[in-house]
Amino acid sequence: MRRGAAPRVGLVALLLGLRAAAPAFAGDAAAGAKVFATECAECHSVREGKDKKGPSLFAIVGAKAARREGFAYSAALSSAGITWTPEVLSNYIEAPKKLVPGGKMKYDGLADARQREDLVAYLASVR
Repeated sequence: MRRGAAPRVGLVALLLGLRAAAPAFAGDAAAGAKVFATECAECHSVREGKDKKGPSLFAIVGAKAARREGFAYSAALSSAGITWTPEVLSNYIEAPKKLVPGGKMKYDGLADARQREDLVAYLASVR
């Protein structure tokens, strides 16, 4: 074996192991775009800086809640200390008023777990 081959094999194995340990949010982004169009687009945009009734959801995955300057968030969301991980987004989309009591979002929630997973995959793709 030539020098340096073992570390490369080890690196590949490590990277494959990290991939296997990734969160199970493997929704269908194309299907999520359709969910967004029917469930979210009336109030939200995915264009950077384009707010509607609700704030733009551009690059929302991994962002801190209530972060966009110039948008009037509720005190409840502003003080919640939330980071929009895929899991937190799914929980919020399922029952916004449960996760953030006193929040302003006028949406009852999306019960279908598959649609939420697809929607989160779509939102994760918007960067």
